[in-house]
Amino acid sequence: MLKYAFILSFFILFFAALSSSAQEKRKTETITIKTQINCDHCKQCESCGGRFDREIPFIKGVKDYSFDEKAMTLTLRYNTKQITPEKLREAISNIGFDADDVKANPEAVAKLDYCCRKGS
Repeated sequence: MLKYAFILSFFILFFAALSSSAQEKRKTETITIKTQINCDHCKQCESCGGRFDREIPFIKGVKDYSFDEKAMTLTLRYNTKQITPEKLREAISNIGFDADDVKANPEAVAKLDYCCRKGS
């Protein structure tokens, strides 16, 4: 009887470990954030469009991203164990762009070319 209890305990622990492993794999999520690039050439220029390429890949937890020029949205795939949606929005704000309801950091906006700044 003890032998069967041991085998049963082993299977319970084994399936619990598998379940835990499956949850670890689901720690990547996708979010779409509304932003704005303010002039046509900025999508290609180093001041704005290039900032996404230079800075977003180095935000801890971001796996990959894409920018939709027509919808003016950033879609980011990220590790939920390393960063939250709020921190992602803050990081984009610190690059110089609005991120949903989070306004662009004024110091970061000041580093953009004049034509790229909001309201110019």
